[in-house]
Amino acid sequence: MPSEKPGSSEPQGGSSEPQGGSSEPQGGSNEPHRGSKEPPLTTRFRFPHPDTADSDGFLAVGGDLSPGTLVHAYSNGIFPWTIRPITWWSPDPRAIMPIGGVHTSHSMRKALRNGGFTVTADSAFRRVMEECAGPRPGRDGVWITPQFITAYTRLFEMGYAHCVEVWQAGRLVGGLYGVAVGGFFAGESMFSGEKNASKVALISMEQKLRAGGFILFDVQFLTPHLESMGAVEIPRVDYLRRLRDAVAQKATFTAAR
Repeated sequence: MPSEKPGSSEPQGGSSEPQGGSSEPQGGSNEPHRGSKEPPLTTRFRFPHPDTADSDGFLAVGGDLSPGTLVHAYSNGIFPWTIRPITWWSPDPRAIMPIGGVHTSHSMRKALRNGGFTVTADSAFRRVMEECAGPRPGRDGVWITPQFITAYTRLFEMGYAHCVEVWQAGRLVGGLYGVAVGGFFAGESMFSGEKNASKVALISMEQKLRAGGFILFDVQFLTPHLESMGAVEIPRVDYLRRLRDAVAQKATFTAAR
């Protein structure tokens, strides 16, 4: 879930392509979470098993970013990273934020009380993505392209993606967004325009997931920032087992505070 994913974004040799043929997400319900009348999602692509990913986590190239393909991928431990070409990844180990395990320091608790932050949810999804994609000091490029923003905003409209927004004096200063399937949430990226704003976003998202009955909070890669907040790495085989249980879990993301 770093704002800029670590490691190489270029696929190495030995790649495979998602294969054609209709398929549905494995395990759990693929019904939208916000009362949408959309039909169940399907995709014409099948992915290789995550265990066939290379040492960097690169799994496949090709496919599309349609809602059905994205939900199918996330439900099976796979996520996209680049757009030209579309590449798919499943790293080992995998970083997760334990539900109920976020570390909140004394200074952070003070910032939550007195930092002048207001937290909302699902009220400015596209803006959060655009801020995550924005330029940052020391960043050469960004993986969140306009195509990603369009694809994930569509997921949000269908109830498969959510965000939290952090405001200060009426300005959007932080946020986090990700994909939700059943009781599984995949944090994709977050940003901070003021000190502690991304920490507030992460803490607030974990609180909402816990309150809604989510049981797996995926953050993909472990960074020093996420580790300081309580994130841990687990083997991919363990992650996939937890994922199978999570997508079968009923959970609710409520935008209200």
